[in-house]
Amino acid sequence: MRMRYTATAIAAITLLALTGCVDNSTAPTGGGDKVTVTVDKAAEAMLPDSIREAGKIIVGMDPNYAPNEYKDDAGNPIGWAVDLGDAMAAKLGLTMDYRSSGFDKIIPSILGGTYDIGYSSFTDNVEREKSVDFVNYYGAGIQWAQQLGKSVDPDNGCGLTVSVQRTTYEETDELPAKSQACVDAGKEPITIEGYETQDEATNALALGKVDAMSADSPITQYAVSQVSDKIELAGDPFDVAPYGIAVDKGNTELRDAIKAALQSMIDDGSYNEILKKWGVDVGGLDTITINAAGS
Repeated sequence: MRMRYTATAIAAITLLALTGCVDNSTAPTGGGDKVTVTVDKAAEAMLPDSIREAGKIIVGMDPNYAPNEYKDDAGNPIGWAVDLGDAMAAKLGLTMDYRSSGFDKIIPSILGGTYDIGYSSFTDNVEREKSVDFVNYYGAGIQWAQQLGKSVDPDNGCGLTVSVQRTTYEETDELPAKSQACVDAGKEPITIEGYETQDEATNALALGKVDAMSADSPITQYAVSQVSDKIELAGDPFDVAPYGIAVDKGNTELRDAIKAALQSMIDDGSYNEILKKWGVDVGGLDTITINAAGS
């Protein structure tokens, strides 16, 4: 999650048939055509006149967080969050106008009027809620994976070897803390195998070089969906926090319209259809909320 993790997991995981390896040279696409939605008139009516007349939402995004939001070879934004955002805008009779930005500049640019929203895997937290409102659209946490048919318990990893991408929260905080708890209990520590890229960490598990892998839940879920004949999820996400779309606190009309559009997508099934296409539906919500961190 952006803020909790010190490095972003990188794009993609494609199974190489002859080697059994994974490689990030081919970007994931989620497969198939984009999900079609119809305009929700009630949600559309909530929009501020300025947005309705413009016909678009200007979006600040840092597209470097696959498979959530990243760029294809032509430089266009793609990812499950982009698909979700495009469908949400379509529910409102609008389009999304994505503007690339450094992650730390997005919220200040919303407050300065450059962007209508910030949509870039923001972790909703109380500190950020002091500046902006968040429309919560997904629950992300940490999630482990294991080799197919094996039984790994993320709450009892003592003595296991676990792969991670280097400099992530999993390497710097989660696993060291769990390993120390093992030692304190008189058990074997966790061996942490760090890799420069996420695809290398996934490949190590697929080839049986490690017992488990730990990563951000959407990253782990997508990895499993792409290499499902070799690895599977090991338990549910934990330390879950909500992703939120950032909106200026003075723009409650837009905030509420976005909330209504996303809820309409949950109700008609298009929300879950998009998440399932990308293999990240475990973090899907039943109800769209506002400022869940401070609730």
